[in-house]
Amino acid sequence: MTTQTDIPPAETGGERRSWLREHSELGVCVLLLALGVLVLTDALTMDVDIAQRGPVGPKTVPIVVGAGLLVIAALLAADVLRGGRGQAETGEDVDLSEPADWRTVLLLAGVFLGAAVLIEPLGFPIAGALLFWGAAFALGSRRIDRDPLIAAGLSLVTYTVFNNLLGVPLPGGPLMGVL
Repeated sequence: MTTQTDIPPAETGGERRSWLREHSELGVCVLLLALGVLVLTDALTMDVDIAQRGPVGPKTVPIVVGAGLLVIAALLAADVLRGGRGQAETGEDVDLSEPADWRTVLLLAGVFLGAAVLIEPLGFPIAGALLFWGAAFALGSRRIDRDPLIAAGLSLVTYTVFNNLLGVPLPGGPLMGVL
């Protein structure tokens, strides 16, 4: 006669769920893997005949980022499968009982939409400066003597790096002849 204790326990759905719960970081690995494959696929199928000016073109950065995402996904998966666990967050200085600051969110959304609309007629240097200045204002900076200058500098440096060094043409707008 066979007793209940003689029958080996079958793997239950609960054990599988427990294993998945203990290795939940693998979900992040899958996400990083999918994102890396997407970035590499997009970069390798990019048509760059017009924009290619030298050995470092528009494909270079996406290929490096995509490969980096794949490497990080593999390293994280190996760590998780070896028993590595992410540290529990100690918390931020955020009071979750307070409502969201919708004013800031709406201001930032308006600044981004405004920059998207203005980039073609005004060009990237001016639209980018307005974007940087507007974002600083939305996030609480009220230094009108300093913020526009920093925004203009950031915008010009960004325009120069992308347009002149990386070969990614950005609209210059009315400043096209000056820059």
